[in-house]
Amino acid sequence: MMDKVILMKRIFKVIEKYFFIIVILAVIISMIEPKLFNWVLSEVNGINIINLLLGVVLFTMGTTLKVDNFVNVFRNPKAVAVGVSAQYIVMPLIAFVLASLFSLDAGLTVGLILVGTVPGGTASDVITFLAGGDVALSVSMTAVSTVLSPLLTPLITLLLIGNQIHFDPVAMFISVFQIVIIPIATGLLLNYKFPTFCEKLGDYLPGLSSLVVCIIVAGVIGANKQAILTSFGVIMGVIVLQYFISMGLGFVVGHFAGLNKKQMITVAIELAFQNSGLSTSLAKTHFPSLTQATVPGAIYSAWQNLAGSIIAYLYKRYYS
Repeated sequence: MMDKVILMKRIFKVIEKYFFIIVILAVIISMIEPKLFNWVLSEVNGINIINLLLGVVLFTMGTTLKVDNFVNVFRNPKAVAVGVSAQYIVMPLIAFVLASLFSLDAGLTVGLILVGTVPGGTASDVITFLAGGDVALSVSMTAVSTVLSPLLTPLITLLLIGNQIHFDPVAMFISVFQIVIIPIATGLLLNYKFPTFCEKLGDYLPGLSSLVVCIIVAGVIGANKQAILTSFGVIMGVIVLQYFISMGLGFVVGHFAGLNKKQMITVAIELAFQNSGLSTSLAKTHFPSLTQATVPGAIYSAWQNLAGSIIAYLYKRYYS
């Protein structure tokens, strides 16, 4: 029995460690056999499976959070405020400008805007650690931006595209609350009540979360195979630009805000790493007629983890 437990721990650790490779494999498999992942975008009793999968990811995030993560906001309010403000001002504007410059169609525009308006992704905490940044700041920024997302994601999306593409921001608020806040709050409560149990789960949940994200990416890529092949060059170029521009501006914002080197690294990474799974889920739920709206989030997820792993190594070696 003990051998099986040790084996399971190792398997999940490998999945966590080599997530960026697994997500690339998931993309390749979904392009070869797209029907394998058709179930990801289907519904069960009127509930989108992709929303349930994302709930699993955010629940695992909640089990890693503690009340202290939110207390840190008051201990270091300047850095958190700078990072979160940039998250909800700089990233959406980058997405909007790039969508306009490249004259993306309605579906890809919506998808790119949603990538820009969702909160930071949990992978940023890992990349920050690997890059030698301020992990406590990263966790605080992710937590705060996520808590604010039910209000800010629909509001900013409405401001940027509401006059061009109709959607219901109140319904989106409810979706973000259900998809994000409830799973995170449940995980946070579990960690508060049973910290030892959650510590044990820590050997498995990051790997599980990584695997679920790979499944989400594969589902979206497979469902949009033809659209991706048709517009891959453009959307990939836009996403790469969005990623590196946001990271560069993260350094600029951090510098002018007077942050130290570790904090600047953290803000840059946090700005570039988005909860792309949430953007994909919102695109599927609130823009069902724009099938390509789910594509930017899926491609961004694969790209940010691949590029982030390489950048973390370079930061650690040459900058931190």
